[in-house]
Amino acid sequence: MKALTEKQKNILEFIEDFLDREGMAPTVYEIADNFHIKTSTVFAHLRALQRKKQLSRSSKARSISLASRNRSGKSAPLGAFMIPLLGRINAGAPSESLEFKEGEICVQSSLVADCAPEQLYALRIQGESMRDLGIYDGDVVIVAQNGTKPRPGDIVVALVQGNEVTVKSYFPKTGGRVELRPANPEFPIQVYPSIDVAIQGRVIGLQRKY
Repeated sequence: MKALTEKQKNILEFIEDFLDREGMAPTVYEIADNFHIKTSTVFAHLRALQRKKQLSRSSKARSISLASRNRSGKSAPLGAFMIPLLGRINAGAPSESLEFKEGEICVQSSLVADCAPEQLYALRIQGESMRDLGIYDGDVVIVAQNGTKPRPGDIVVALVQGNEVTVKSYFPKTGGRVELRPANPEFPIQVYPSIDVAIQGRVIGLQRKY
C-alpha cells in the first residue's frame, strides 16, 4: 500500500479534529472550505484514502468514518467491554438523526449488569435541555435498547416523526399521546401522538471528561 501524501495526512487530521470537536463528520464542502480547494479535489483525496483503507463513506451527508476509530483491535480491561459511540444527539429541540459510528468507548460491566453488551450503545449529548438531571452538553450517555417498555420518568432516546431524535424524560399521557419532558425550564415540554414517537433506548448511564 502506498504511503499517505502530506495532503491526505492533513485531511485525515482535519476529519479527526472535526469529529472530536463537533461529534459528527465534516461534509465535503467543509473540508474543501478548510483547505481552500475544490470539492472535486476533496472527492479525489477521499477516494484515495478509501483505497488505502484509512476511511469509509457512503453517499449520505456526514457519513465519513475513520478506520482508526472503527477497528475492533481495542481491548477492554478485565470487568469491562467496548460499545459503539455514535454521533451527537440533541438534548434540546429534536434534531436530525446521525447514524454513523464515531468510535468506541469502554464501559464497566458492573454499571450495566442487567444488559448484554450488544444491547448497548453510546451517544454524545448536544444541548442543555437535560441540565437539571445532570446531563450536560458534551456528555456521553449509555443507552440500552433491550426492547422493554420505558416507565414514566425514564430518560429515553426518542425517534420523533420518523427522522428526528432527542433525549428527554418519558411520560405517557391519556388520549394516545406521549410527553417528552426536558429538565431545564428554558425549554418547552413536547407532546406528540404516540404513533409519532418510537423509543430507541433508555439512558442508563453517563460518562464525562473533566
